[in-house]
Amino acid sequence: MTKTFGFESTADEVLEGVDLSGKRVLVTGVSAGLGVETARSLVAHGATVVGTARDLNKARRALAQAFPQKADPPVELVEADLASLASVRKAASDLLARAKPFDAIIANAGVMACPQGKTKDGFETQFGTNHLGHFVFINRLVPLLNRGARIVTLSSAGHRISDVNIEDPNFERTEYQPFTAYGRSKTANILYAVALDSKLKGRGVRATSLHPGGIQTELGRHLTSELIEQMQARWRNSSGESTLRFKSVPQGAATSVWSGFVASADAVGGRYSEDCHVCEVNDDAISRAGVRSYALDLAHANDLWRKSEEMIGERFSL
Repeated sequence: MTKTFGFESTADEVLEGVDLSGKRVLVTGVSAGLGVETARSLVAHGATVVGTARDLNKARRALAQAFPQKADPPVELVEADLASLASVRKAASDLLARAKPFDAIIANAGVMACPQGKTKDGFETQFGTNHLGHFVFINRLVPLLNRGARIVTLSSAGHRISDVNIEDPNFERTEYQPFTAYGRSKTANILYAVALDSKLKGRGVRATSLHPGGIQTELGRHLTSELIEQMQARWRNSSGESTLRFKSVPQGAATSVWSGFVASADAVGGRYSEDCHVCEVNDDAISRAGVRSYALDLAHANDLWRKSEEMIGERFSL
């Protein structure tokens, strides 16, 4: 009998009985929160995990807490700052030089609702970090992916806030709003997975995206009281009551491992999931359920792909 998972499921519950021995997994952002828990759960079920972090010392401390019985945390670390394309390219080159294949990449790292700023390459911080950093990193690592591999990109229900703006990705002509920028970057994460899946499924590699849920982690370090009120307002029902429910970190990591190792490839490929199930399209502006149609549009995804290549000055023949 197939197990059913949902909002309250944890990563360990999802992976119960799943043997990941022999699987090699890359997880970005293993210095806190979901990245650390995802890595811990994967290792606990037999996987070999390589993790990236901007601050390796911070990652070592976080992983030491996740693996208290181990003298050395069993996660290989690679330095990668997603807000710097030079750093991302070096990290990818280092991994390519090692020539060890991967069975999954979980693009977990990101920033949320931060003040207006720019990455080291001059891109708007959230779009540059959440989307362009992963776009370059993952695309360069495609030659290392085994047949049957999956690429899992963490997006957010925040994608419902805004579609991407291909004409003005850096807010040069648009008034900057932290959550609008976050929404754009999270829609970009979904569109990237849609385009990537269409390009790679012929060789047996699938890509998917997901919303991990609302989790109180370091991701929210930029949230002011005003931004928290804006977020809560988006989740109020017709009676004015907040419908926002927070998950624990173990619950937040569940959909990542479900999408990567439990759900069927055809079910999640090119799709968007939350609470360990694939979401239906829902364009009702009032509803907080489902995925917006603009985020799954392949033509739109390919337009974003071309714009992303133009912005980074690099083309990928996948």
